[in-house]
Amino acid sequence: MKKTIVLTGGGTAGHVTPNLSLIPLLKKHKFDIHYIGSINGIEKEIISKLNNVKYHSIRTGKLRRYFSWQNFTDPFRVIAGYFDAKKILNEIKPDIVFSKGGFVSVPVVAAAHKVSIPVVAHESDITPGLANKISKRYANTICFTFPDSLEKIKPPIGVYTGSPIRSELFEGDKEKARSLLGFDKKRVILVMGGSLGSRIINEAVRKAIREITAKYNVIHICGKGNVNDSIAIPGYKQFEYVSDELPDFFALCDYIISRAGSNSIHEFLALKKPMILIPLSTKASRGDQILNAKSFEKRGFAIVLNEENLSGKTLLKAITYLENDAQKMIKAMEKEKHANGTEIIFDILMKKLKNKETD
Repeated sequence: MKKTIVLTGGGTAGHVTPNLSLIPLLKKHKFDIHYIGSINGIEKEIISKLNNVKYHSIRTGKLRRYFSWQNFTDPFRVIAGYFDAKKILNEIKPDIVFSKGGFVSVPVVAAAHKVSIPVVAHESDITPGLANKISKRYANTICFTFPDSLEKIKPPIGVYTGSPIRSELFEGDKEKARSLLGFDKKRVILVMGGSLGSRIINEAVRKAIREITAKYNVIHICGKGNVNDSIAIPGYKQFEYVSDELPDFFALCDYIISRAGSNSIHEFLALKKPMILIPLSTKASRGDQILNAKSFEKRGFAIVLNEENLSGKTLLKAITYLENDAQKMIKAMEKEKHANGTEIIFDILMKKLKNKETD
């Protein structure tokens, strides 16, 4: 009998892309796939482009840790979203819900719990975001990306699965990328500053770019509006944003310099790319990237360079350390059994369905 699943998660791309990793496997096993998200969020933009995934919109209110006048009205939107989600779930009658977090997921998992639909949630960071803190009371299983998280939520509810990774990232063509970029045979460093780019990383790279390109080719994904056309150096290519070419660039690069967002760094881990991580400071975040980076450093996957200490000189020094430790990092990554959590999470979903059938 055909099974029906509801996926949810949104607010940022990081709450959507892990769902994208599961969808091909769900399609392969003939699931009827539905997605519940916000009316105008990034998740609608991404999911609406997919075939055989039906998108449903609900009203949403943002969950904030800071003062805003909207904090007085958004709880009513969350309540409205709960009734929207409950109505949709009663119409679809899914067998299971998978939640990737973000504020849109809270009313969905609460409604699923109310109508006795099993919920499997996934947390990307070591410490749960506010949405997943609320949602965990409704979840039957919470999958974790980092082993460190199991200290807070123990088995059997908490399960270390790693992060689901998009299959297309493993299908890159390095020679296609080399031809596109016009690079010679020098090793390649890929620099990424997150979806919007990072001014401080961009500046540090450009201050040291002549020294770096003496030894390496550099692909620099620097964010919208951040390309510096005045820099024309052989072996240095800048992009605002990369989509279709990203698997090819991953295949070509030897090392990666990046922020420490959980989804991205787990993609680097799955691809076994030695990395320098420059986490967002607590001035601009809740500190989750710092914890993510420390975990990777402790496990031998990365070198961490705090942005307070970032300069052209410190970046050059970190690249030297990275080159010296690269093979050791790759060996550590090869031993990681949870580098790609897609199959593990799918197996958990199937076990939940089997248990539901026997209850």
